[in-house]
Amino acid sequence: MASIEKVGVLGCGLMGSGIAQVSAQAGFDTVVREIDQDALDRGLAAIRKSLDRAVKKERMTGDQRDEVLGRVHGTVDFGPLGDRDIVVEAVVEDLSVKEQVFGKLDELCGADTIFASNTSSLTITEMASVTERPDRFVGLHFFNPVPVMALVEVVRTGFTSDETFEAAWAFAKSVGKQPIACRDNSGFIVNRLLVPYMLDAIRAYEEGIGSIEGIDQGMRLGCGYPMGPFILGDFVGLDTLYKITEIMFDEYREKRFAPPPLLKRMVLAGHHGRKTGIGFYDYGGDEPVVSDFVKR
Repeated sequence: MASIEKVGVLGCGLMGSGIAQVSAQAGFDTVVREIDQDALDRGLAAIRKSLDRAVKKERMTGDQRDEVLGRVHGTVDFGPLGDRDIVVEAVVEDLSVKEQVFGKLDELCGADTIFASNTSSLTITEMASVTERPDRFVGLHFFNPVPVMALVEVVRTGFTSDETFEAAWAFAKSVGKQPIACRDNSGFIVNRLLVPYMLDAIRAYEEGIGSIEGIDQGMRLGCGYPMGPFILGDFVGLDTLYKITEIMFDEYREKRFAPPPLLKRMVLAGHHGRKTGIGFYDYGGDEPVVSDFVKR
């Protein structure tokens, strides 16, 4: 299999734009595809904003920023992904959507193209099984924010060839990340451990064990975590967390993966965290304060 030189990214949202950025920064010719021009423009603007911050902090020069931007090519069509050596999928966390786009890519891309999914909770085998190249299918789970977070989980299935796994591992290292190997299971390593912790924190609050502020402070100051579970949930997005719990509970059928009632109510209320301005905390003032919704 040829070395990776041309990279495709499917999706230019929060994760996709970050993956496209680090790919271009590493010197790869990068094509990123979005569903429509508005979404693509927002994603490309996010990449420029991130690179502008790097210039402001003197982590790169203006010329270097422009070179990186010159290696990122946006599209709303699938066609430009056809000649890529690897395509990393970062669309919505919905199996049917992912299967649909991989089906299209399977018909379009060359036989040697590696397919990778950035899913955080779905199994790679499910997606690989709808293609004619399950041996060239891996998981590449980047973490948010992609330009900052060092980790990538490289996930292999029972189908994945050694050559494909090694190429994906080398690609993760080439974009400046530290890869770790995972077997294919819902949640992989990090979310398999992290999600039950976050859900237990919500249950602890529901059961009156401590306040939201107290639980967050306890985990920060007592365990050295950079942020408590409620602040972290707001950062991830409570709707995203809820979706992940549904997928993982469906996979494992264990209570520790089941979404607590409070989480469900908050998602139904549209209180999704930082992106909506209110989650467990209200972000409308100078400093976050616990929202009135969760106090009632």
